[in-house]
Amino acid sequence: MDEPGSHTFLALEESEGGPWDIVILQIPLEMTCSYGEGTRRGPKACIEASAQVELNDSILPEDLPSGAKIHTAAPWSSEAPSLREQLDSIGEHVRPWFTGQEFPLVLGGEHGILLPILENLHQHPSVRDISELTIVQIDAHADLREELNGERFSHGTVIRRALDLGVGRVIQIGVRAYSHEEEEAIQNEDRVEAWFARDLLSIVDGRLVWESLVERVSSISGPVWLTFDVDGLDGSLVPATGTPVPGGLSHWGSVELIENLFASGNCEVVGADVNEIVPGTEGSLTEFSAALIATKIVACHIANSETKIGE
Repeated sequence: MDEPGSHTFLALEESEGGPWDIVILQIPLEMTCSYGEGTRRGPKACIEASAQVELNDSILPEDLPSGAKIHTAAPWSSEAPSLREQLDSIGEHVRPWFTGQEFPLVLGGEHGILLPILENLHQHPSVRDISELTIVQIDAHADLREELNGERFSHGTVIRRALDLGVGRVIQIGVRAYSHEEEEAIQNEDRVEAWFARDLLSIVDGRLVWESLVERVSSISGPVWLTFDVDGLDGSLVPATGTPVPGGLSHWGSVELIENLFASGNCEVVGADVNEIVPGTEGSLTEFSAALIATKIVACHIANSETKIGE
């Protein structure tokens, strides 16, 4: 028999019955890999790696869960024959958690998991219309292609599909690998705001671009969904992910952005996903980096919801 906490986020003991404050959803989708494979094993590996993450975070008054009730839901699975049907199945799986009672943190799986999330996010009481939503996307790739390898619902097209759905704004951070088609989309689509990785440590008009980015993230208003593709991190931190790219965000840079997004008081982060997790060899840095990011998101949500948690 498995030990208590062996399949729970951060290896915490969890109550079997709700209500819960935070739900961890595992979506091991793998159908459109274009380079490295293994996302189907990513969520489970992230959960296992999280057992090694320290429970202390300086933004919280006590160790995690710091008074919050966390629930690690059973992983999604589907035998549906087509990608579109699998995405629909994911939508059915996540929809019950969009009531506004729990904060959903989704672990993936290909970045394509974002589309069924968005298709069902109108269930959340803070998202009256998808046009009011801002997506904060940390990613090495723009994901703005019309199709990739003949597939419109690929991981490499998910932001294009989000725009088709009517999302109000996408703020892309750390992008550094994109096609000419995607470059034109960034230039011509008013709803897309890209902060390219190559520019983040540059000085413009006497000011570090990174400082302007942190200020921009802190100024976002309205409902926000945070989508964190782990290849947005520098490739040295996530060597096993499907397409690791040099020149990405540092761990501490990512932490600064997440903390400022949640702490700004201007927006409501209604949920988040950490995707493209691919385990490497035993004890791989990739899933541990993903677990650290996931833990930081949880800690920031708890800190930002201090008056609500535990009531």
